[in-house]
Amino acid sequence: MTYRDLMKALEIFGLTDRVTLREIKSRHRELVRRCHPDAGAHPDSAEIRLINAAYRLLRDYVENYCFSFSEKEFYEQNPEERLRMQFEGTPLWDSR
Repeated sequence: MTYRDLMKALEIFGLTDRVTLREIKSRHRELVRRCHPDAGAHPDSAEIRLINAAYRLLRDYVENYCFSFSEKEFYEQNPEERLRMQFEGTPLWDSR
């Protein structure tokens, strides 16, 4: 797999470069429902093969991705907690 392949798969799915596995799976189901040859909308099976190949590539990338559990990554993934940590104890934020 190349980076270009990965970006092409995201383009096929219409996703940005920052998505969750849940979003990938949801988009795959949506595309399969819309483009499957048995649904009658698209008699050409090449499109569904392209969608499934892109899904396999994205799924493989996500399954082999090394997740970072660093504090920096945590706050990047959870901006509300970053704000809470940053402003905790200030009068406007901590108005109990």
